[in-house]
Parts: sequence; C-alpha cells; structure tokens
Amino acid sequence: MITSMIKGNKISVRNIIGHSGNPIANQFEIETSDSDYFQSYGSVIAKRTYENNKLVIYLDKRYWDYSVTTGKYRNLFLGETKRETEKKIKTGEYILTDLNEGWK
Repeated sequence: MITSMIKGNKISVRNIIGHSGNPIANQFEIETSDSDYFQSYGSVIAKRTYENNKLVIYLDKRYWDYSVTTGKYRNLFLGETKRETEKKIKTGEYILTDLNEGWK
C-alpha cells in the first residue's frame, strides 16, 4: 500500500486482493478522506462516497463494463454480480458519469 498526502488530504492506494489472497496487478483500490475508488489499469471504474449521510455509487459511463477482467474486480469492489449492478443502473440507484474527465 502507498499512502501519500496531497494538499493536506491523505490518499492510500493498494492493489485489489483476489480470492486467492494475492494482490492483483493493475487493479487498485484508492481511498481518500471522502471516497473510495476502483481503478483498473489507467481508468477509474467506480467511486463509493457518502452524500447527505447516504452511500452513493458512481460508475464510469464508458469503462464500467470494459472487459471481463475489469468486471471481475468491479464486482469484488462493489460486492455484487454484474446483473445486480445492471439492475441498480437501470433503477437509478447507481449513477453513470465520466469519472475520468481530465485524466486522459
């Protein structure tokens, strides 16, 4: 895990841990003071945050379902299946947005 201070905010980055207990290359969980992110390779896929004391999930509208590998670790990060994620997108519980704007 790498922990750093940027503009007074603590940011921790660590590899996602797979079912075997080993760190997975190119799959990261990023923790900040107000949000957690899942990053696959160079793209942010998901963001978990609290707004008005309510958990809110944002998914990147372009990359949330980019590949089987991304999906496998997105499911692990969210703690659910792709079918459950799709249902939550459809009902508006999850918000599709551009999580990579300005980064690429």
